[in-house]
Amino acid sequence: MNRLDKLFANKKKDILNVYFTAGHPNLKDTQDIILTLEEAGVDLIELGMPYSDPMADGPTIQDSSTVALKNGMNVELLFEEIKKVREKTQIPLIMMGYFNQVMQFGEERFFRTCAAVGVDGLILPDLPVYVFEEKYRALFEELGLRISFLISPQTSEERIRQIDNLARGFIYMVSSSSITGSKSGISEEQIAYFNRINDMQLKNPRLIGFGISDHATYTTACQFSSGAIIGSAFIRTLDKATDIKGAIKTFVKMVRESETVS
Repeated sequence: MNRLDKLFANKKKDILNVYFTAGHPNLKDTQDIILTLEEAGVDLIELGMPYSDPMADGPTIQDSSTVALKNGMNVELLFEEIKKVREKTQIPLIMMGYFNQVMQFGEERFFRTCAAVGVDGLILPDLPVYVFEEKYRALFEELGLRISFLISPQTSEERIRQIDNLARGFIYMVSSSSITGSKSGISEEQIAYFNRINDMQLKNPRLIGFGISDHATYTTACQFSSGAIIGSAFIRTLDKATDIKGAIKTFVKMVRESETVS
């Protein structure tokens, strides 16, 4: 059974998905960060493939990609890191990146390598839904890979229904029409959007991302979905940390329990 499927079958609420860019802050940190996040109580980990031209990412994640690329991280090396860490953990792992990276690697080779090393799902924001349906859906089903598509407040109901039909794993619910890391707090307008999507009774679980940075925003997001995704706030924590493992544990505790994370 796919690890994502197992997670969502066993846990319906308060799922915490943490994103970080592989190879940041140091090239060899990726495995330790994964294992420490799991130890701290994170449910799901999203590994960013560092890229020189990310479309949806704000300055914090862009900077982390720049650092990771300078450190020497690339897709081939990331696959090696995932294969090694799979000997130590069964936490669900998702790779997030851009389709140009997949094409450069070779599409079928990329997807088959994902399955071989233990990746559970993918988020590729620039992969058109119709291209996935026509060219890759059958291969994903063969390999047992899951794919998550993004929806936003501007996404039409027709497209949301189409995405709900094609997505396997979860739907990534963008909280607002902005880049990552650019919001703080959740507005009444966003809550109206969350309620509208709830009323659609979609079959896939949803995780809310963009602007989730602390206990308050995490808790609010969890009221309207299966859980939340935190990225930029976590990366800022890594940037400031002198003790990475300690900082990770403190960060996750603060998100889960009470205090605001700057």
